[in-house]
Amino acid sequence: MTATRTRITIEPDHYEPYAISQAIVAGGTVYVSGQSAIGPDGATVGGDDFEAQARQAFANLDKVLTAAGSSLSDVVKVNIMVTDMSHLDIIVKLRREYFTAPYPADNLFQVAGLAQPDWLVEIDAIALVKG
Repeated sequence: MTATRTRITIEPDHYEPYAISQAIVAGGTVYVSGQSAIGPDGATVGGDDFEAQARQAFANLDKVLTAAGSSLSDVVKVNIMVTDMSHLDIIVKLRREYFTAPYPADNLFQVAGLAQPDWLVEIDAIALVKG
């Protein structure tokens, strides 16, 4: 038996040229690719402002989850990648703002770099699909 997988996209789809799905729904779960501070025009939002970039990444995550029939409150696992761990206090503040108790399981990584050199944060998630 082959599991059904459904590709989720939002427009504009800046992932398509790289052969990446924004998310895949399978078995009542949505698996969201890393979301960064990409604005609707494809440019990075926020410049060197970590919090502005993180807020855009969370907004993008929310849009993809909504398109998949899920929401930030349905997230069970999140991976947050940052290029500088000194922003931990901002990450904790935003986790409390965007997620609800019980808070999702989390991995927080400091990485040497992300897909674009001006990105400071990227967030991926696993969530339950409503219904």
